[in-house]
Amino acid sequence: MLIYLPIAEVSVNAFVLLGLGGMVGVLSGMFGVGGGFLMTPLLFFIGIPPAVAVATEANQIVASSFSGVLAHFRRKTVDLKMGLVLLVGGLIGAALGVVVFNYLKSLGQVDLLVRLCYVVFLGVVGGLMFIESLNALRRSRKMGGSPVKTRRERTWVHALPFKMRFRTSGLYISVIPPIIVGITVGVLAAIMGVGGGFVMVPAMIYILGMPTKVVVGTSLFQIIFVTAFTTLLHATTNYTVDIVLAVLLLVGGVIGAQVGTQIGTRLKAEQLRILLAALVLLVCGKLALDLLVQPSEIYTLGVAGGH
Repeated sequence: MLIYLPIAEVSVNAFVLLGLGGMVGVLSGMFGVGGGFLMTPLLFFIGIPPAVAVATEANQIVASSFSGVLAHFRRKTVDLKMGLVLLVGGLIGAALGVVVFNYLKSLGQVDLLVRLCYVVFLGVVGGLMFIESLNALRRSRKMGGSPVKTRRERTWVHALPFKMRFRTSGLYISVIPPIIVGITVGVLAAIMGVGGGFVMVPAMIYILGMPTKVVVGTSLFQIIFVTAFTTLLHATTNYTVDIVLAVLLLVGGVIGAQVGTQIGTRLKAEQLRILLAALVLLVCGKLALDLLVQPSEIYTLGVAGGH
């Protein structure tokens, strides 16, 4: 069933979009990521222009993340205090990211920037997560299946000023690292149309030292507000949010997130991380290939500057 998307100016099968939304929703519930790192490239692959994919996907992430975070609230696995500190940084980062995005759009370089950002970030994050997850699996096997409790007594994070106690996470650390993580994720949300969970989740575990059980819910909580703010900025400055596309992705995403949350509770943390790392590397490889391979149509016609 083909449906015309007015802002993207293309016709796409509605069931394909519902399926993509559902698949990404499952990932959102399982891993605590908005799923945009996977959805935005998939939208490129089915012919949605990158500028529209980025702005619209930020909107869909809000719904799938909200659906996922409700399940985590019921299990009391959300650190609200940490989420609010991350959110402060996230809103600042989103505003900066939209300014950069608009500038590059005016130069006509935004499509290339978005694709290159994906290849670089997914490659680096996926590689690091995959190596660490393999090491964690090996360690847990050596200990007879019991997870290793790593002591994070004194790191550079603990030496910084402006400390705050985060009771749900059992931490007493400076607010500076969470704010920096939030700013980074906010910039990525605006430029790449992602929730930033694929950067935030590893950062919360390895830099901030948060326990894995509260990382997913807290990440989703922050993602909701940052992506909602990003969507609002894109809609009012770029006019690139396609409502028809957003609604179809949203319906699939909300259903998928509930399924994903159930699956996530049945898998070990190490298994979840290695699965996520493999997915990230797979998407990165496909995007890199598309950038390197010569397109079937070298020249495309477009209207420049309204002439």
